[in-house]
Amino acid sequence: MIKKLRKYDFTLLITPLLLAGFGLVMIYSASMVTAMVEGHEATYFLFRQLRMFLIGLVFFIFCLVFPYKNYQKLMKLIVLGIIAILLGVLLFGLTEGNASRWLRIGPIVIQPSEFAKLGIIMYLASVYSKKQSYIDKFTTGVLPPLIMTSIILGLIVFQPDIGTASTIFLIACTVIFSSGIKMRHLLLLASIGGIILLIAIPNMITDVRVSRFTGAYQPFEDPADNGYQLIQSYIAIGGGGITGEGLGQSVQKLGYLFGAHTDFIMSVIAEELGFFGVVIVIGLLSVIVLRGFYIARKCQDAFGSLLAIGISSMIGIQAFINLGAISGILPITGVTLPFISYGGSSLLVLLISMGILNNIASSVKLQRNDKEPNQHQPTQTYTYQGGKKWSS
Repeated sequence: MIKKLRKYDFTLLITPLLLAGFGLVMIYSASMVTAMVEGHEATYFLFRQLRMFLIGLVFFIFCLVFPYKNYQKLMKLIVLGIIAILLGVLLFGLTEGNASRWLRIGPIVIQPSEFAKLGIIMYLASVYSKKQSYIDKFTTGVLPPLIMTSIILGLIVFQPDIGTASTIFLIACTVIFSSGIKMRHLLLLASIGGIILLIAIPNMITDVRVSRFTGAYQPFEDPADNGYQLIQSYIAIGGGGITGEGLGQSVQKLGYLFGAHTDFIMSVIAEELGFFGVVIVIGLLSVIVLRGFYIARKCQDAFGSLLAIGISSMIGIQAFINLGAISGILPITGVTLPFISYGGSSLLVLLISMGILNNIASSVKLQRNDKEPNQHQPTQTYTYQGGKKWSS
């Protein structure tokens, strides 16, 4: 068994599971009061997250052994499936807080936009890996995948879920940039995007969204309303100091800080475990992101490399947006902290992603061990901006 595991990346095997396990502990600590106030057992949110963790663990193991290149053969089904469930949300979704973001499938409620993150990464990695020989041609090499990406983003914006849409947009930009697109095409896309944004902004401005900006950058001007949540986050972070108040000893989770077990779980971590706890969590997340980029750099297959870049950037971008929101650097958008925050769909997608990333890592190890080149299949190489060479 150990011999079989040697072909995988132990860092990417252990670190995500450590974070997910720690997340279960912190979800219980941060949610027990909320659960009882809502009329549930203290372990209500813990057991719901644990259920999704166990389901995710099964998918993690499956994706660990399932060859990642086979996803290219399933790409049409993956894209159609993502569009179908996003349309299902608009037509039959569960509504909460003026937004329809969830879909009930039997006893399980899922958030399809979380699955769209991974679907977009797979789609862009697959399409752009096949277009390497003519990636310098804008109309045939660059533009077509952006149309499908825009459709999926539009379906998420209509829910509305601006936070997830922004995250997917930034992930897509990272994959597109890494694909080898020419700088002039990047500038053209940036210009087009800027024009669309200027046209869309007047229609997107609402009192709620304006309040999120004022609450983020001027919280003390309206401490009882728009700035309340961020101020409570500041109190939690500042109250923890260096070593924290102790596990389970947070005061802010007792009804003062909304979303203590979801978006603002890092504030509770800071209060209970202090600066050291925050550094450890950020450090482990950074290890996953950096290891993923390392694997992408070493992978000689374009699809695998872009897929690893997309997965790594997804975790990094999502963590940055979440940490930016709790610290007042960014407006509050409802983006969860990877592996830690309560959210079954997010955890499931992250574990699937880690399984895929580890499968790519195992192929990189096999490439290293294969010292004899294939004499019967000549390879063709493509180079992208950073100087990396991919074989096809």
